[in-house]
Amino acid sequence: MALYVSKPGIMATIQDEGRWGYLGSGFSPSGAMDQRARRRANALLGNPEDAAVLEFCMMGPTLLFTRDSFFALTGGDFGATLDGAPIAMNRTIPVRSGQTLALGQARKGMYGYLAVMGGFNVPVVMGSRSTNMKVGIGGHEGRALKKDDLLWAFDQIPGYKPGIAARDFGSDDEFYQFGKPVVEVRVIMGPQTELFTQAGIDAFLGGEFEMTAQSDRMGARLEGPEVGTVNGSDIISDGIALGAVQIPNHGKPIIMLADRQTTGGYAKIATVASVDIPKLVQCKPGTKIRFKEISVEQAQDLVRAETLERHVPADVKQQLASL
Repeated sequence: MALYVSKPGIMATIQDEGRWGYLGSGFSPSGAMDQRARRRANALLGNPEDAAVLEFCMMGPTLLFTRDSFFALTGGDFGATLDGAPIAMNRTIPVRSGQTLALGQARKGMYGYLAVMGGFNVPVVMGSRSTNMKVGIGGHEGRALKKDDLLWAFDQIPGYKPGIAARDFGSDDEFYQFGKPVVEVRVIMGPQTELFTQAGIDAFLGGEFEMTAQSDRMGARLEGPEVGTVNGSDIISDGIALGAVQIPNHGKPIIMLADRQTTGGYAKIATVASVDIPKLVQCKPGTKIRFKEISVEQAQDLVRAETLERHVPADVKQQLASL
């Protein structure tokens, strides 16, 4: 099956779990900004969890389906319509050949995700189908979509039923905290906390920050109270983890995301808990953010809980809860 691109939207790219194992060679992992939304989209269709999806930012594409199939939309709300009729997010949606899916401007969130039955069929480059636009590899010709592109999906399986039975995850507003005056993001302090003054640490954990329009797939740039250091924030460059909160010399946090550089020479005051990365990246410019400190053990518990939610059937979870 192919999807014809009538309108490309803004920065629509093919992404999967990411290109891991090449940081030492200078390649950022890339991958979906909101991995939770990507996984949920695939789950709605019964796709493999690592199947590639289409990610779009701020303004979605318009696509023509060339075969009967199923699809799912997750992440931000882009006011999706199918042949002009509104359709719901977080559901398994049937589509007929010749129908047009139109995704407009983001009404909630920043990043939207489209999964198609079987996943998008693009070459695997260094273990991943993800697009890295900085070096032009992966995805669809290593770039964002253009008008008149054709996106191919893997062949459908005869008699295939998406996700065994059609599913409906319902609203994600509570998880993403859409509409709340302040979004809470949990962090683990370190690894260079000792390079910051107590006043700087208090400002980071007690202050209110704002997502700026200068944020992108490389990093989230925040405005807010200055996070002071003992003697500047320059360090010998070291590795950059997903969610690392760098504090350059101007004292304003930059949170490293999917297309981050592999090493950096600014001190890192904290790291965002991996389960809160999706919530962070869906914050529009102007969104207020507060940080909450948690321990490594608490962050690990959050990951375990999220994994349980993804992989354990509801009846088994009930049995576990009764033990």
